[in-house]
Order: sequence, then structure tokens, then C-alpha cells
Amino acid sequence: MNSAEYLTTPGLAELPGLRHGFFTRRGGVSEGPWAALNCSLSGQDDRERVRENRRRAADALGLPADALHGLTQVHGIAVAEVDEAGWREGEGPRADAAVTRRPGVMLGIVTADCAPVLFADAAAGVIGAAHAGWRGAVDGVLEATIAAMARLGAETSRIAAAVGPCIGQASYEVGPDLREAVLARDPADARHFGPGKREDRWQFDLAGYCAARLRAAGLALVETADTDTLANDDRFFSHRRRTLAGGGPIGHQLSAISIAT
Repeated sequence: MNSAEYLTTPGLAELPGLRHGFFTRRGGVSEGPWAALNCSLSGQDDRERVRENRRRAADALGLPADALHGLTQVHGIAVAEVDEAGWREGEGPRADAAVTRRPGVMLGIVTADCAPVLFADAAAGVIGAAHAGWRGAVDGVLEATIAAMARLGAETSRIAAAVGPCIGQASYEVGPDLREAVLARDPADARHFGPGKREDRWQFDLAGYCAARLRAAGLALVETADTDTLANDDRFFSHRRRTLAGGGPIGHQLSAISIAT
């Protein structure tokens, strides 16, 4: 396959002037554990192969490679704005979300089980993208993204958001430390945990938790891709799958969004 494969969600796809894609691992040039569309510049993959993968992803959305602005992701809640200056490839700030009102800019985040979340207020021409692992989601990275969009002129009641492919509840066994951290914020969030397969373990619905936080924020539309990254080895990279297999190098898939010029 020579073209970068990506998924879309219906609500975002209907918004005028918006381009978005939750890319899979198909359609790239990387080999071995990074095969094929690895878009992370911070791993051990050949940098030129990653650059070609990122170029293919941008091209799939009809954009030049230099439109893509990624981040140095750190599992926090900081949000970076892509202003007129922007930044060069591989030099993104330490943050886990980005927002912009610049047409033609492609906001990108990479994941391998964490939830990629894309945001848009098409009327205001403001978009956002967030990397939401469980800790970032609990600490408020999604709400921080919404607040940053509002500072650029977006209105919460007009923002649409989509939670992309991430580890599914059936695959995501967690221990008491994660559960206690989630419930410390709101005991009602116990609804996002199912019975575990082992004693003192639970199955956590990361996508459902993110969607609930977004709905509570008052967004106009919240949708989920309902795709389990761990259970789809041929389409997605998965950190948990790699861990269960004993470790080693891993690739990351890209999720991206842009407002047309």
C-alpha cells in the first residue's frame, strides 16, 4: 500500500473546510517493529523513514509536509498554540495538546494506545488536538484544550470533538492506583470501570471516560471511533501489546486536523 491509511468520524467530516484523519499504521515505509506508517520522531526508527511517513500523512490530507506541527509529548496538560511563527519539524514544545486559528496548519499528535482527541469550531476557524492518556485525561488536558481554543475565539457550545482509536476497555486491565486516581476526582466515574479478569484489577474504558469529560464540558458534538488499538495488530501500534510481548521498540500512529486555507 503506497498511500497513508486513515479513519474519519462522521461529525468532524461534515464540518465545512475541515480536514482530519486518525491514521493507522498502514501505508508507510518503516520496517521491523515500526512497520509501516510510524510517525514518531522520538523513537529509534530511521529518521528519514519517519519523515517520509509524515509527508505521506500530510499528503493524504492534501497538505504539504511542513504544514504538520507536532509536539514533544510528556503526559501532561500543557497546551501549545501554533501562531504565525510555528515551529520546525521535531522542535515542538513540551505539551500534550495544540490549538491554532491559522488556516493550513496541520496539528498532529502521536499515540500507541492513549486517546487522540481532535477538536474544531468551524465557525470560528479554531482547531485543537490532544494526547489523552489516562493521567492527562484525569488531570484535565481535554478541558485545557477547550479553554485554549476559547482564548482564540472558539465557543464551547460550537466545538465538536472526536476521540480516535485507543486501547479498548476489554483490553485495558488496570490496577488500584489508576482506579483510585480517577475516583479521587469524581467517585461517579466508577461507571467507567468494568470487572477485571483478575483479583484487584478492573477494565477501564478510556474512550468512554474522555467522551464523558468532553460532554460534561458542554461541547456541541462528541463522538468516538470505537476502535481498539491493542486488538488490531495489523492496523495500529499498541504500547500495551508491546509490553505483554516482552518489550522492544514500537511505532506510533498519527492523528491530525487542519482548517483549509
